[in-house]
Amino acid sequence: MNTRRWRWPRTLGARLFLVLLAGIIVAHLLSFAVLFAERYISARQVMLGTLETDVATSVAILDRLPAAERPQWLPRVNRGNYQYILGPGLPGVPEMTQRGKDIAQRIMDASGGRFPVTVQSIPGDGKRVQAHLTLSDGSPLTIDVHPRMTPIAQWLPYVLVLQLLLLIVCCWFAVRLAIRPLVALADAADTLNPNAKSPPLDENGPIELARAARAFNALSDRIAQFVAERVQILAAISHDLQTPITRMKLRAEMAEDSEERRKMMSDLGEIQTLVQEGLAYARTAGGEGEKASRIDLGSLVESLVYDYQDTGKAVSLVENAGGALVTRPNTLRRVLTNLVDNAIKYGGGAAELSVRRDRDVVIIAVMDRGGGIPEDKLEAVLQPFVRLEASRNRETGGTGLGLAIAHQLALAMGGSLKLRNREGGGLVAEIRIG
Repeated sequence: MNTRRWRWPRTLGARLFLVLLAGIIVAHLLSFAVLFAERYISARQVMLGTLETDVATSVAILDRLPAAERPQWLPRVNRGNYQYILGPGLPGVPEMTQRGKDIAQRIMDASGGRFPVTVQSIPGDGKRVQAHLTLSDGSPLTIDVHPRMTPIAQWLPYVLVLQLLLLIVCCWFAVRLAIRPLVALADAADTLNPNAKSPPLDENGPIELARAARAFNALSDRIAQFVAERVQILAAISHDLQTPITRMKLRAEMAEDSEERRKMMSDLGEIQTLVQEGLAYARTAGGEGEKASRIDLGSLVESLVYDYQDTGKAVSLVENAGGALVTRPNTLRRVLTNLVDNAIKYGGGAAELSVRRDRDVVIIAVMDRGGGIPEDKLEAVLQPFVRLEASRNRETGGTGLGLAIAHQLALAMGGSLKLRNREGGGLVAEIRIG
């Protein structure tokens, strides 16, 4: 037999709301129970208190009246919780509960002990009991007692329901008030970018929330400072290495032509390329960039494709849903150039571009038909100096910075870069702006 196990909601707000709501409902139900129990006890005490004095008067009146006139007086002496019956009443069983003993004692006290009283419970009729006594002339008299709750006011249930709804609304508002700063903190953590200046969290509010906001802002500043220092070190090393590399190349060129000289020139060329890419990455990570402007995206992508086609490269535009876009044009062109060069170099010598829109988001895709990238390495290749031996041939060159630079530039202009494998083989690099 399969039993479905109940699970907690995944959000903290829903959990807090359920806990508080359950507590409020239980407390409300307990309040109802206490209220009705108190009303029952009060009604019982009032009934027993009035029973003694009322029965004493009524029994005395019926005892002194002639037997023929007694039926006419019954409507005058009957009450809501008990009525008088001229006769033996209904057959019952002896009442042994404390309630029956109390009723019998009150009636005997009311009669002054002149009329012996027996109390019986009526089977199948709930709390109904009958007290039997005999009047002075030998006529049987039955007091039919059926305690009942004093009816409550018709408006009381509505008031209680409105009270419960008010408590639920207050509970929901309190949970929202408590969760909102956590949501803001999570959103700030998701959008944290050490390379871009993001607005700090609001440090106003309760002491605990203000302290958490100050701690997060301080953490963000420390991370930005840490990254800036490392980027500055990388930029300084890359810049300073260019001078000795240039001198070494000049000395190698002045040497006699030989196999060793050609190997040295090749190695120095690779080192110089690596240094230049490192300097470019440092500038990109350091946040150097242009101001955003309004451009025609379709024209920019078309001009880029035509430039490649003029040089004999197999680059095509398969879809162009361009239009106006506010972005950094030179930065975007450099990102596309890096991705297209990467596709041509490692994706079979050809690249395809597409531009489409998904509501307010512009998606620019650069596609190839190469070997693709293993699924577990799609995120790793966006990091600097990461090269894949299996899917990217090391002998073709590359520093492992092309995709990292494109990724940093995409972030710098307010977009994102994602890689995924293409159906049928190949790689798709998607830039999302918006």
